[in-house]
Amino acid sequence: MKLNEIADRPGSRKRAMRVGRGQASGKGKTAGRGHKGQKSRSGVALRGREGGQMPIHMRLPKRGFRNPFAQRYSIVDLARLNAAIDAGKIDGAAPITSEVLSGAGLIRSNRPIWRLLGKTKLERALKVCANHVSAGARASIEAAGGSVEIKEDGKAAAAKEPKRPEESKESKKPEPEESKES
Repeated sequence: MKLNEIADRPGSRKRAMRVGRGQASGKGKTAGRGHKGQKSRSGVALRGREGGQMPIHMRLPKRGFRNPFAQRYSIVDLARLNAAIDAGKIDGAAPITSEVLSGAGLIRSNRPIWRLLGKTKLERALKVCANHVSAGARASIEAAGGSVEIKEDGKAAAAKEPKRPEESKESKKPEPEESKES
């Protein structure tokens, strides 16, 4: 084999279509772009425009609502938590927090607010520090001799914080001076 004999396998490199090179090529004149107008030029994307007709995205019914301010929770099942402790990913004697679960790969680190669910029977006492715990999970943990601590997230704590009573408008008014009669 010589250097000048080295070549790609036949058919491995397909030649690009050469447009605008005469009618005989099949892609001459309009170069496959049709005739005239905005769409025949380069760099144009007209989406959703149907002329005088009502566009399809406006004809279709809209369903549902997703609250942009809703708090999204990471869900941890008691069975998965138990399996992670059995596998040695989590120390069962230490308190179970969002940092511990994130390190074990049970929740994402960008969503530290989590909820514990499930009714799995536990054989060990766990100390859980979660944002929310279902009644079944709480009963399972306490039946095994463990404890549950509810940690409030930032939004819930701010909502429950008592607001200072504002001074009423009447108290801001200056008191009328008493006229001295002599």
